[in-house]
Formats: sequence, structure tokens, C-alpha cells
Amino acid sequence: MELHVRYEGNDDPDKCSARKLARFDLAELHRSTRATPSGVVLNPFAEQALSPADADRKRLVALDCSWETAEREAFDLDGVHRALPFLVAANPINYGTAFQLNTVEAFAGALVILGHREQAEEILSKFSWGHTFLELNEEPLRRYSECADSAEILDVQDDYLADE
Repeated sequence: MELHVRYEGNDDPDKCSARKLARFDLAELHRSTRATPSGVVLNPFAEQALSPADADRKRLVALDCSWETAEREAFDLDGVHRALPFLVAANPINYGTAFQLNTVEAFAGALVILGHREQAEEILSKFSWGHTFLELNEEPLRRYSECADSAEILDVQDDYLADE
């Protein structure tokens, strides 16, 4: 699956997972909304959850920017907008925080849900903590990947949020 990033460049370049993916030719960075191709846009503010029903798409698009501008910017991207369900961050900045994924974690979670686990493992392998993301989220990712559609994803997510 193609991975594309609308890259704002307003973060620490040394900690930017999108830039690291691009250095390894695992994702393509785009400096403008217009240059960013259409695809499944990973948008935490989308009304519909990503599910295996979206697996026929060929391209994932993530927005790499500060959380303060994410909502405004995400809606400018063309494509089908989908939110990731409950997942816990493993990156050193947001470790253990639900829904605060960095770009590589968002891509990896989406790839597993869409049936591309090997690609998720490959992109996470570039980060010393990458395997931890899959370990922390093993059960929910397995359950999400077995769902048929967004409604089932939300039912599974509700199970996890009820336990929180």
C-alpha cells in the first residue's frame, strides 16, 4: 500500500517519524495540500472509523503537523476520511496515551486493520520502540482486523473504552 504524508514541517525534525519513513523510501512527503494525492485520509476527527471494508483502496494519507492545527488542515485533504479506533501510543513522547499516535503509528495501525501487517512491521522496524506499538495493541488490532465494517469497529472500540 502506498503511504503519503501531507507534511507541515512544524515539529522537531529529529523526532519526526514521517521524515524518517521518507528517508527509507517507505513514505512520500508532500509540502502542500494540492500536491498530496487522494486516498484514505487518516483523520482523527473523521465521522467514520477505518475498517477492513476500506482495504480495496491503494493509498493511505496521513497529516504530519502539530495537534493544534490538525483538525483545520485535515479537512483540506482530498479522499475518504477515516478515524483510527482506540490504539495506544508506544512512541517515547506519548507512550501509553490513547489516540495520540505519531505518523508511523497511525500508518502501522491502519495497515494492520487493512490486512497489511508485514508492511506495518516493516515501517515500525525503523524505530527502536516500533515493536512495542504492535505489542501494546496486539489484541485490539487483531479484533479490528476481523471486523467487517466501521460499525463493528466501533463496537470493539466501545469494549476497550468501557474498560478505561
